[in-house]
Amino acid sequence: MATMTQSASAALKAYEEKVNTQIQESKTKLEQLEAKAKQKSAQAELNAINSLKGTRENIQRKVQDLRTTNENQMARAQTAIDADVTAFKARIEELSAKLQTTIV
Repeated sequence: MATMTQSASAALKAYEEKVNTQIQESKTKLEQLEAKAKQKSAQAELNAINSLKGTRENIQRKVQDLRTTNENQMARAQTAIDADVTAFKARIEELSAKLQTTIV
């Protein structure tokens, strides 16, 4: 395995922290949505939440895999992760809106 330059390593650490912060904020929101869905017995929404938990785990795994990614491939990998995070957050917002309008 090739070692990363010090600047690439520092950039990777900053990137990991940024993504992990976004994931943690989304995890909190997901937990709140799950509580609301359980309260409303909204099974479709609970299924969607479980799917989103899997998506969150996949993103976290990709961030961890960055440590062993070739420095030349880093930008492409980060772009893919950013797209995953954006889609993940959008799905949470859609689910949040749906739960807001669900009638008990």
